[in-house]
Amino acid sequence: MIRLCDIDEIPDGEGLRCTGPTPVAVFRTGDEVFVLDDACSHQGASLSDGYLEECWVECPLHEAFFSLRTGEPSGPPAKRPVRTYTVLVADGVVWADLEPASNPDPVPASQEWGVA
Repeated sequence: MIRLCDIDEIPDGEGLRCTGPTPVAVFRTGDEVFVLDDACSHQGASLSDGYLEECWVECPLHEAFFSLRTGEPSGPPAKRPVRTYTVLVADGVVWADLEPASNPDPVPASQEWGVA
């Protein structure tokens, strides 16, 4: 587990970008904390700059939505999920196991974009 931040650093209903071995976005909605890849799987925009709606984050660039729980996109333009990570909050500190909790099966770029 890697220390990411203090829970008080994450505004409720917003995201926080944490760098380290892997840049991740940390979100707090009520009593729940979620960690997922910070880069949108569509064109790499920072999801920590996105907009939260319940347990979904909307990419600030092209409006793709990703589940905070599973990383799955709700639909186009994103076609691939982002990775989610196991989170532990202890004594006001957010920790994450940066080994993926969900490891999306990557789609080769040639298949994703219909390139032959």
